[in-house]
Amino acid sequence: MATVELTTENFEETLSGSGITLVDFWAGWCGPCRMFGPVYERSSARHSDIVFGKVDTEAQPALAGAFNISSIPTLMIARDGIVVYAQPGALPEAALEELIAKARELDMEDVRRQIAEAEKAHAAGAHTAE
Repeated sequence: MATVELTTENFEETLSGSGITLVDFWAGWCGPCRMFGPVYERSSARHSDIVFGKVDTEAQPALAGAFNISSIPTLMIARDGIVVYAQPGALPEAALEELIAKARELDMEDVRRQIAEAEKAHAAGAHTAE
């Protein structure tokens, strides 16, 4: 599957779907971004069931700001609408493939349970601090 250009208009819809979505935050002037681009493209060709999106941080500064992107390239992985990974740095192909395999193996029910528990604990802590 070819990569999809993500903008403020299609970002939320693309990320909120079921399955796995990878997002590459990049810029044309960024050397490491240009090195990571072909790796990302090859991976997208191997995994037709995954959405591979790209956010040009120069053209989409609001999206970069919304995710506090301060270093590029930054790779973000979402599964079933939940961000499960976000780290800056150009990855070698083997590391990207390993991350994809780990995202496929995630127990999303467990992830949702952990999020709910963290939110419950945060809410309880907020009430006791008042």
